[in-house]
Amino acid sequence: QVQLVESGGGLVPAGGSLRLSCTASGINFKIANMNWYRQAPGKQREFVASITSGGRLNYTDSVMGRFTVSRDWARNRLYLQMNSLKSEDTAVYYCNTFYRKEWWGQGTQVTVSS
Repeated sequence: QVQLVESGGGLVPAGGSLRLSCTASGINFKIANMNWYRQAPGKQREFVASITSGGRLNYTDSVMGRFTVSRDWARNRLYLQMNSLKSEDTAVYYCNTFYRKEWWGQGTQVTVSS
């Protein structure tokens, strides 16, 4: 059974930073492409960032230069370092991967106060 468990969310003032973590189990993390998504109130879930098994990075335009995705191979962890946070970054952030089917974590709330 695949499990993705996010942590690290919270309340932060605009301009602040947070680091989200996602611990993965039940998959071969070394070959998994990993993604971060977010869903703001009243909006559809959207792609934020990804890191492939080969280390290739991809970001949505709105977070480019502010967010950094990384992974710890030894600990089966995915990270999202978020700097210069804006109120529009307020959302529930989800860890995601595809292994035989799509898997999602439970999400972690990020609230940026203006």
